[in-house]
Amino acid sequence: MIPLKDENPTRSFPIVTYGLIAVNLLVFLWQISLGAAGETLLLQMALIPAEVTLGFSLGGARAILTSMFMHAGLMHLLGNLLYLWIFGDNVEDTLGHFRYLLFYLAGGFAASLTHVFLYPTSLVPTVGASGAIAAVLGAYLLLFPHRRVVTLIPLGFFLQIARLPAVFVLGAWFLLQLFEGTLALGMAELGGVAFWAHIGGFVFGMLFGPLLRQHKQPVVYLNDWNRW
Repeated sequence: MIPLKDENPTRSFPIVTYGLIAVNLLVFLWQISLGAAGETLLLQMALIPAEVTLGFSLGGARAILTSMFMHAGLMHLLGNLLYLWIFGDNVEDTLGHFRYLLFYLAGGFAASLTHVFLYPTSLVPTVGASGAIAAVLGAYLLLFPHRRVVTLIPLGFFLQIARLPAVFVLGAWFLLQLFEGTLALGMAELGGVAFWAHIGGFVFGMLFGPLLRQHKQPVVYLNDWNRW
């Protein structure tokens, strides 16, 4: 399933979400403008779990932060920014701009530390905003479970567009990460997707997103089936 947009208007302009999208785009353009040197830059800015577990330092904290704004390719970047664009504005609207920015960065740290905890000796560089964005998705799931998401569903050679509740779209996304993450346990050196970073970020978002609400509208939890 590929989300295209949600049906969830906001009350304020999502300046932080759009700013994060712009920063990620600019960093990627800078990265590719360097040519071969961009590969070296990517490795320097990436999170490498083994370097963190050797002794957490300012360098390790820097790598967690900088890795959140680096991407391994165009599709990696666009996939992340699509989810941030669709779901970030409503979470920002609910938390408030400053708290949302802190929440986003903290979610990225939580995601990275989850990955480091499970793969402490890995030498595979990790980059991407997906851990922080996963925190946004976790918060959205609890804050707006029944909001409809226009979703593209591939059915073999055919494509179907459906309006699905966010709990289905984001719940399916999380279950996929959990399934793939379970299969990937113990295979850190293979590289690929850091599924447990996604899981860690998502759980962080579910735990802390609703607690940081600025606008005190009631939170509709998943057992409120009469709202469907």
